[in-house]
Amino acid sequence: MSLPSLPPAIDCVHWEEGTGEPLFLIHGIGASHATWDGVVDNLKSDFRCITYDLRGHGISPMPDGQFDLEALVSDLEALRAKLGIEKAHFAGHSLGGMIGPAYARYFPDRVKTLGLLSTAAGRTEEDSAKVQGVVAAMERDGIENILTTLVDRWYTDDFAEKNPEIVQARLEQITGMSADVFLNVFHIYATTEMAPWLNKVKAPSLVLTGENDGACNPRLNRFIESQLDDCELVILEGLKHSILMEAPDQVADHLRRFITSRS
Repeated sequence: MSLPSLPPAIDCVHWEEGTGEPLFLIHGIGASHATWDGVVDNLKSDFRCITYDLRGHGISPMPDGQFDLEALVSDLEALRAKLGIEKAHFAGHSLGGMIGPAYARYFPDRVKTLGLLSTAAGRTEEDSAKVQGVVAAMERDGIENILTTLVDRWYTDDFAEKNPEIVQARLEQITGMSADVFLNVFHIYATTEMAPWLNKVKAPSLVLTGENDGACNPRLNRFIESQLDDCELVILEGLKHSILMEAPDQVADHLRRFITSRS
């Protein structure tokens, strides 16, 4: 069965650091390329780390109306083509962990390895109802009124207590962006179910999540592992969703080890 054609791409703003094999790093909902800074600092000695702001995020151009997961795949492919890179490693966090596999589905010959970080597949009806309920609550009550309830899902209590400025900056990052774009990407994350096609992704894959990540929990990541032919699952003890901020060196070390083992 052929895949649907990809929609037109947006020319997203990107950054590069380091030398070595190219590694595209894809951020999640309402974030920016900077969420990868700690990981890049660790990996740039071994890889050409390429980060970018998704459409409507950071300083990338705004989209013209609603968009879907395929549009985000199209943007990533446009960036790869602009940089003239034939094959690369790809890793994504949260929504980025859905963009990466979707990209590999469209362009399998471009992908050396995949990193699926803090993402979800194989959701039950209850799982889906909960995450879609968050979107509905934000649409009904306003994003700001719901965001603070998400902080507990993102950060461990210890991290939030010791780094209130980081938590506050994260909230301001979201409230400072387009509400339409934020709700759009949250809706993509909430409604995307990779289960029907994940087994078609053949790239060697590292699946990594926090032990206490409520929405992208180990149960869902064990399902992801079961669908991939060449896969390693890593559960980060004690962590929740914001693994890039709380444990960048752990994330980087696992990415380096995995990519090196498959190269």
